Amino acid sequence: MKFLLATVACILGVVLLLSAPPAVAGDNLVGGDAEAGEAKAAVCAACHGPQGNSVNPIWPKLAGQHAGYTLKQLQAFKLPAEESPRFDPIMSTQAQMLSEQDMLDLAAYFAAQTIQPGAADPSLVEKGERIYRGGIPEKGVPGCIACHGPAGKGNAAADYPMIGGQHAAYVVGQLKLYAAGERRTDPNQMMRNIATQMSEEEMQAVASYIQGLH
Repeated sequence: MKFLLATVACILGVVLLLSAPPAVAGDNLVGGDAEAGEAKAAVCAACHGPQGNSVNPIWPKLAGQHAGYTLKQLQAFKLPAEESPRFDPIMSTQAQMLSEQDMLDLAAYFAAQTIQPGAADPSLVEKGERIYRGGIPEKGVPGCIACHGPAGKGNAAADYPMIGGQHAAYVVGQLKLYAAGERRTDPNQMMRNIATQMSEEEMQAVASYIQGLH
């Protein structure tokens, strides 16, 4: 039943948000200037790499991420720790220095870049693909494909992020934060409900598959 409800929630989310204004969803944010964002992204490169392709696997690749999604994450990081659904010592400090216009410009810039995908661990591909595409029915865990799509491109209108090509270590880290309730940016606790049902081995397998997905 949980499996069915989570899948339906993803579908309904897409339908309800398809008419969302571009100012809050998608890759064409009103007021976002990718050219201005390029200059502002210079400081981001220290962790997230040139054009948003990080080298360190614990720091996410931002290249190609939907602008609306990036904007909402920056806004979450900027909130006071006691109010923020996503606090991080480094990112929350950095976000304090950003104006709303800075966030719009950065989001537009990173959305215009191209992600450099990684490669999956061959020994984990079969299990990871099974979870990504079919979920873990006996635990009520839906397939990631329901919201993130067959190639991991996500859905900009529904604010489901692009995850294909993302570092496996980063993906596992975020799943653990969701499972612990330390990250709460997911609508209707979707990711928290999923992550709490997954073992670390299952997280590792699907994260590896996602790393090589493009």
